[in-house]
Amino acid sequence: MTSRLFQNIVHQMKDVIDRELGVIDDTGLIVACSDTMKNGEQIEEIPDMIESTQDILVYNGFTFQPVYDETKIEYMVFVAGEDEIAKKYASILAISIDNIKQYYDEKYDKATFVKNVILDNILPGDISVKAKELHLPLEAHRVVFFIRTFDGNDVYVHDTIQNLFPARNKDFVFVIDKHNIALIKEVKSDLEHKELEQIAKTIVDTLATELLVKVYVGIGTVVNHIRDLAKSYKEARVALEVGKVFETENYIISYDNLGIGRLIYQLPTTLCELFLAEVFKKGSIDDLDEETLQTINKFFENNLNVSETSRQLYVHRNTLVYRLDKIQKITGLDLRVFDHAIIFKVAMMVKRYLDSNPIKI
Repeated sequence: MTSRLFQNIVHQMKDVIDRELGVIDDTGLIVACSDTMKNGEQIEEIPDMIESTQDILVYNGFTFQPVYDETKIEYMVFVAGEDEIAKKYASILAISIDNIKQYYDEKYDKATFVKNVILDNILPGDISVKAKELHLPLEAHRVVFFIRTFDGNDVYVHDTIQNLFPARNKDFVFVIDKHNIALIKEVKSDLEHKELEQIAKTIVDTLATELLVKVYVGIGTVVNHIRDLAKSYKEARVALEVGKVFETENYIISYDNLGIGRLIYQLPTTLCELFLAEVFKKGSIDDLDEETLQTINKFFENNLNVSETSRQLYVHRNTLVYRLDKIQKITGLDLRVFDHAIIFKVAMMVKRYLDSNPIKI
């Protein structure tokens, strides 16, 4: 809540009430006062006074009345005097402050603010100011989950995810468009990556079980400042886009686990085409049949181990060696040589990337 709005109300009431009056927050900080010189001062006793269940408090020549945010005291108004008139004035001021607070919260509520942060719809210099006004901690460990439904989105998907994470002052769920939803979740500082994947798995399993909806989830990196949420959001989206190319069998893709795919995704397509042309001077990767490509993938899965690969493919070791020799003749790369294997692996990923018709976001 901006103190400017509070100060405006106090200023108007000062012309009617010939007494000192003002507003303090739950930490005892004076955020608005008819004596503007007192703005920013701290009343140390306020936190203890808030523990009281009384609606009207009288202390040190002033009358105080709380202004609630649901069941929690968010502000207290004060008026000079301990008489009945002071209590009435305090009640009037409290009603005015509560009304303007509700109007402001509806117009600039926390959820809207956080959505504007992740979508880069707010100036970086305004983020800290707005967060403080809305009593949102600047520094907290948060992460963005980007959830995509391919069957179309509806209110039930949003509501189901919201019900999974009901802490509305810490976790926020937004509809981005008809296929995409963003979840911003506050997490513990020592949360392990596998726990993030478990959260994503809960989303995938719940939507599949309750709504029969198939979704993919991209996970951004954990950030510790609210201004970095836009970064985590972009990472979660990139994770889905890259995963769609390189992790086609996975429903949950984490930005941290994208590896070299993340690097390839950032490259211009013209540079990728030049790379493929240089690597496959002797012959194109398209000259390799499906059986040969399956052999190559299995060879990579087994860390270039000929014996284990032949066992899993149910072929004789010599048969596998023959196939590797054939690949070398076609491409000029011997996959049994580590450096050649790296080049070929990257080339396969680049080819898959180009075939996917990448769209930058």
